[in-house]
Amino acid sequence: MAKSNSSSKAGFAWIFKMAWRDGKASGGRLILFMSSIVLGIAAVVSVQSFSKNLEDNIQLQSKALMGADFLIDSNELPSERVQGIIDSLGGADGREISFNSMAAFPSKDASKFIEVRGIGGAFPLYGLLETVPETAAEAYRLNEGALVDATLMLQFGLKKGDSVKIGELTFPILGSLKVAPGSNAISTTVAPPIIIPYESVEKTGLIQLGSRKKYNYYFSAKPDQDIEALDKVIDPILDSENADFDSHTSVSQRLGKRYDNFVKFLNLVAFIALLLGCIGIASSVHIYVKEKLKAVAVLKCIGATRQQSFLIYLVQIAGLGLIGGIFGTLVGLGLQGLFPLFIQQLLPFEVQISIAAQPIIMGLILGVTMSILFALLPLLSTWYVSPLEVLRVQESSSYQSRRAGVLVLLAITGFIFLFSFWLLDSWTSAFGFVVVMLATFTILYGAASLFMWAVKKFFPASWSFTGRQSLLNLFRPNNQTMVLVLAIGLGSFLISTLYFTKDILLSKTSVEANAKNPNIILLDVQANQSEALVNIIEPKGLEVLDNMAIVTMRLQSIKGVPVKKMHLDTTSTVKQWILHHEFRTTYRDSLIASESIAEGKWPIQWSGTGPVAISLSDNVANDAEVALGDTLVFNVQGVLMETVIGSIRAVDWGRAQLNFSVLFPTGVLENAPQFNILTTNVPDEATSAALQQEIVKAFPNITVIDLRQVLDIIQGILDKISWVINFMAFFSILTGIIVLIGSVRTSKYQRIRESVLLRTLGAKSNQILRITALEYLYLGGIGTGIGIFLSLLSSQLLAYFVFDTTFTPSWIPFLVLLPGVMLVVLGIGLFNSRTVITSSPLEVLRKAE
Repeated sequence: MAKSNSSSKAGFAWIFKMAWRDGKASGGRLILFMSSIVLGIAAVVSVQSFSKNLEDNIQLQSKALMGADFLIDSNELPSERVQGIIDSLGGADGREISFNSMAAFPSKDASKFIEVRGIGGAFPLYGLLETVPETAAEAYRLNEGALVDATLMLQFGLKKGDSVKIGELTFPILGSLKVAPGSNAISTTVAPPIIIPYESVEKTGLIQLGSRKKYNYYFSAKPDQDIEALDKVIDPILDSENADFDSHTSVSQRLGKRYDNFVKFLNLVAFIALLLGCIGIASSVHIYVKEKLKAVAVLKCIGATRQQSFLIYLVQIAGLGLIGGIFGTLVGLGLQGLFPLFIQQLLPFEVQISIAAQPIIMGLILGVTMSILFALLPLLSTWYVSPLEVLRVQESSSYQSRRAGVLVLLAITGFIFLFSFWLLDSWTSAFGFVVVMLATFTILYGAASLFMWAVKKFFPASWSFTGRQSLLNLFRPNNQTMVLVLAIGLGSFLISTLYFTKDILLSKTSVEANAKNPNIILLDVQANQSEALVNIIEPKGLEVLDNMAIVTMRLQSIKGVPVKKMHLDTTSTVKQWILHHEFRTTYRDSLIASESIAEGKWPIQWSGTGPVAISLSDNVANDAEVALGDTLVFNVQGVLMETVIGSIRAVDWGRAQLNFSVLFPTGVLENAPQFNILTTNVPDEATSAALQQEIVKAFPNITVIDLRQVLDIIQGILDKISWVINFMAFFSILTGIIVLIGSVRTSKYQRIRESVLLRTLGAKSNQILRITALEYLYLGGIGTGIGIFLSLLSSQLLAYFVFDTTFTPSWIPFLVLLPGVMLVVLGIGLFNSRTVITSSPLEVLRKAE
């Protein structure tokens, strides 16, 4: 028994020693194989590590982000029932009223669209108002002053002691505001916050009809208070009163969801880089193992078992995978530090980077697992090598078990499916990803097989020697046509699909820039101010594009069922926002460019009696679960109005238009309490600034939104996101290039013998170069062309089924990727032939052995 164990240990020691010796001798050929693993692992680890840090930071800072343990918020003053709940909780520890408005800076003769935050009580209960000077965080309450966003202070050159006019009041600026709980980076960029005392808000005169305001009441939890249980009890009651309950845990969950899609996309990009690395593994090992078959046959002749010969190369590949995993993990941990530099503007806090154990373990496991998994299929060849192959002169492929091959392919498919599900957190998305990959692989395999069959069937015997020989190389024994077409095609498919997807995402943010699209929006215009505003705008040579009356209302009942009853009905599937949303509606007798009728007809004339026929946007109809002919009762500021759905509109909310969810016909709402929205288009920044100054001085209650500034801010954010996406795509592209180099470079050793024989028979160097060049051009053109064509089809499907938009393909993959990959393949192929051309036949044959 002891002898058997000793023999087993010696056997394993011998396997490791043989793997090490053979690996050292073939190190140059496997270095590119390891490089593709390093880049793929680095991409996955960097994204996973950063997303883990982001998740941990959100959980740790959720209380400081909210400024309390929980809050009750409403868009109107609390009803008697809501006030009763606030009192039953011991009263609010802090309170706030916030709304958007215009602020004027008299010393700078400038104005700015801002968010006013009137704060009272002990808010913030967690975190700090970070101000300069520090004493300003308390002084503004005592001296009825203002804290102005630090970036806004720099933008207008403001300093402590200057003043800011908000509505009817002028406040002294007591300090700059660096950080405040309840704000986030994007909202503060579009509408910088200015904090004033809660008691001063009413004095500004800005709380008028149509003003969009929000009341927050902040609470600290009592010892051992179960916030989640409290949420379940009082949130349904608050919903029925048009109020809401929020806890710091729900804030962290919402923040996590907000960045979830972005992280998922980066994960998918990283996974693509990893898959390209796996393609490199499979293609490199396929060619590498073919060269080793005679060595395996020799080992079997001297007594090595099939298990031992198989394990030698399996250990070798696993070792390289482990080394690649280690280096890839280290590179990925270093790269994660770059993410905050480019997406910090999207985050409401500063991300503290730390090293998490999960991405490290995952990187090491992936390195070994994927190396072994994708190398198994070519490694099976060593299992079935016969010792007689040492004596055979001709090259022949060894018999392989179809059952073993199918099991390996199923294992690879299962791994890709499970890993993509883990990254995307969706069974359907993971299944779709795997189906697309399998379809692409099958089509590429079929195309390569069809091409080789066509060359054999319709071989151009009349071609020149170099032309015929280049085609013959595509289906000669031990050719790499299938391997290279698959590697090149899959790499091109993944890279170009990534590029097309990025185009789809960015195209959804584009806004047409022309004189008929508004870039200045005037909000909260009272009815008696509308005509005066027109008289300010038109004398400047500007056109009033829209002058729409807005009437606010809420739903009273849907299809005869009271909204309050639906609030309490736990079986109702109507979206909750429909039940407590304050709809801002308008009336007109025509559609605008961003609308189209999906069902019914418009306009519909109201007879003056019976229900009023209205038009709903398709998203509201879906969420309210209503259709043509269904009845809705609206509460129009105390007056109940019965309506019937006369049409459903498809609305393009991405267009720079004033779009509405609910549209009334003319002759119904004209006498209802209302305010107006006006829009115009200004040609340049100077005209915009002059117009805003005059409007703010005349009507301080009016909010002016300069869409040019907003779009510049959004474009800046998109540029940062695009940079991150491109940076991650760079890994995929670089990995794909390394895979190409590895696959084509490794094929060098298969081609040396044929090229030397041609030289021995009298072929000239330029003939060999032309043969090689044509062969690689065929391979590059077939693989890249099919890959890009398939990516075009998959991107069209993505645009239609996932992004619900039209897809206009870019020409860059066709003009850059197609010739670029072909040139890379050609360059590597010609570089491979350098050894043959510059050396004597005998010298090259000795090296090839």
